[in-house]
Amino acid sequence: MSETGSPLDGLDEHQREAAATLRGPVVVLAGAGAGKTRVITHRIAHGVDTGAYSPQRVMAVTFTAKAAGELRGRLRGLGIEGVSAKTFHAAALSQLNYFWPQVAGDEAPRIVDNKVKLLAHAADAVRLRPDRATLRDVASQIEWRKVTMRTIEQYARLGRTVGALRSDALVALMTEYERLKDERRQLDFEDVLLACAGMLEAEPRVVGAVREQYRHFTVDEFQDVSPLQNRLLELWLGERRDLCVVGDASQTVYSFTGAESRFLLEFGSRYPDAKVVRLERNYRSDPAVLDVANALMRGRPGALTLVAARSDGGAPAPVATAYDDDRDEADGVADSVARQLASATADEVAILYRSHAQSALIQQSLAARGIPTTVLGGTRFFDMPEVRQAVLAIRAAAVAPHGSVFLDDVRSALRGLGHQDEPPAAGGALRDAWEARAALLRLAEAAPEGTTLRGFADDLMARAKDQHEPAMRTVTLSTLHAAKGLEWPHVHILGFSEGLLPISYASSLDGVDEERRLAYVGITRAARSLSISWARMSDAQRPGRGERAPSRFLAEIGPSLRHSQPRRHGTGTRGAGGASATPAGRQSGSAPRPSRPSRAG
Repeated sequence: MSETGSPLDGLDEHQREAAATLRGPVVVLAGAGAGKTRVITHRIAHGVDTGAYSPQRVMAVTFTAKAAGELRGRLRGLGIEGVSAKTFHAAALSQLNYFWPQVAGDEAPRIVDNKVKLLAHAADAVRLRPDRATLRDVASQIEWRKVTMRTIEQYARLGRTVGALRSDALVALMTEYERLKDERRQLDFEDVLLACAGMLEAEPRVVGAVREQYRHFTVDEFQDVSPLQNRLLELWLGERRDLCVVGDASQTVYSFTGAESRFLLEFGSRYPDAKVVRLERNYRSDPAVLDVANALMRGRPGALTLVAARSDGGAPAPVATAYDDDRDEADGVADSVARQLASATADEVAILYRSHAQSALIQQSLAARGIPTTVLGGTRFFDMPEVRQAVLAIRAAAVAPHGSVFLDDVRSALRGLGHQDEPPAAGGALRDAWEARAALLRLAEAAPEGTTLRGFADDLMARAKDQHEPAMRTVTLSTLHAAKGLEWPHVHILGFSEGLLPISYASSLDGVDEERRLAYVGITRAARSLSISWARMSDAQRPGRGERAPSRFLAEIGPSLRHSQPRRHGTGTRGAGGASATPAGRQSGSAPRPSRPSRAG
C-alpha cells in the first residue's frame, strides 16, 4: 500500500478503530450498510503492511463462495496476495483432502453429489415411498442434525416428523442413508466439517500443522455460525486468541439451517477482554429508510441503531400500499417500476418476496410492460450456456492473429453467436440470453485503455472463478434470503401480510422473530426508495372468503411510512396483462388494522 497510502486512510473513526486493532479477540458489530467488508479487507491489509500478519498465515472465513471471491478481489485491489479466503466447507475440504492420505493411507472419500437421490435408494431399502419433496425435507433435517452436532439417537428423542413420515420411519431412513453412504465410501456436505473436526481432534500432528499454517482468523457473518462450524473454528484456534468476528444479530435469518446468533451475542462472555467495535453509520440508505428499519428492530437482542451517513437527498418517503388481490399488487408494483425506469436503469430496481411462488405474477406483469427481469438464485451468470459460449468464443478469438481494435473483436465474437444491437421482447429465454451477452459487452466497453483481447479473456476467467458477476440491465427478482448482502437504489417488497411475512408456519415466538429479521434484511437493501405492499386476497380467492390481514410488522413501522392509494386501471383491464380488472385496493390507512387470521424484505 506504500504507493496509495495506508489501508486506514478513508475509514471513519469506528471503521478505523476496528481495522487498527490487529490482535484479537475482536468483535465488530456491523450494521447493514456500515462497510463491514471494507473493514475486514483493510484490517487484513493493514496487518500485512505493518508486518503484524504474514498473508499466508491469515484465514478469512465467509459463508458463500461468492463472498470469498469478493474478499480475494478486494484484497488484490489493496495489493494483498496469498490470504486464504474461503468458506468453512472449502477450508475443511482442503484440509481433509491434504491430510487424509497421510492419516488413513488412501484417498479421501468422494463427496455425495445428490443427497436426495441417495435418500431415495435408502428409502427403497427400508420399504418407504416418500415423494421427492419429502425427501428434500428429510435432507434438510439430516443437514440440521449434523450442523447442530446431534447423533441419530439424540435426534430420535426429538420426535420430529416430516410429511407423512413418522418419527420412527424418519430415523430408520436416516440410519439407512448413513449405512449406504459408508458402504459407498462417501461423505456428504456436512460430513466434510464433521470429518475435518474429528481429524483435528484425534490427530495431534494434523492439528499442529494447521495451527502452524494459520495464525490469524477473521470470520464474517458470525451471527450465522452453526455449532459445528463454531467447533471447527475452536479447533483451528486452539488456545490462541487472534480472532476477529464480524456480524449483526439483526440479520440472523438462517436459524432453520442450524445458525445460532448466540455465538455472536455471547462473544464478550467468552472473551471478557475482547475489543468491541460498533459500526452503526450506514453508508447505503437514506434516513427515511433507516427510520423504518430501526422501528422494526427497536428493543430486540443485539439490535444496532443505524444512523445515515448522508442527509436526506430528497428521495420519496417509504410507502405502504394495500391492494385487493395479488394480481392487482403485481400490476401496481409493475406500474411503479415502469415509472421509476424513466429516471433509473433496470439494474437499480429490485422486487423482493418471501418465497419463489410469489414471483410468477410479478414476472408476468413486468414482461407485459416490456421490462426485463432476472431471478436471483437461478443459474449463475458464468454458468449460463450463452455466457459460456461467449467466453469460449472470446478466448478462441484471442489466440488467433488479428490487428483489429479490442472492442471490435469482442463485438464480432458476440455477433457470431447471434447477438444483435436491439433486444428481443422481454419475458423469454431469448431476452435472457441477450441481456447476458450485453453484460459481457458492457464489461468490454468499461475495460481500461490498452486492454488486449487475451487480457479480457483472462479477466473473464478470473471473474468466473471468483463469481464476480457483471450487473445485468434487468430488474432483479429475489427472495428475501437470496437478497441478503446485496443492495439496490430502489426496492419493492411484496406480500407484507400475515401468512406471507411472517410466513404461516412461523408459529412460535422464535419463528416470528426470524421473520422479523428477514423483513429487516429486505428493508435495509434499499438505498433511495422503499415500497412495501400487500394484498387482501390471493389471485384465486373469492371476495369475502378469509381475507388476509396486513403483517403485524406494519403496525410497528407504520408511523415511518406513507400510506398510498393505489392507482386504478381505468380501462377495465389489468394494465397490459389482459385479465379483467377488480376494483383497485382502497387506502390502507395510517395505522394498519390488527392481525386477522390470514409478508418480503
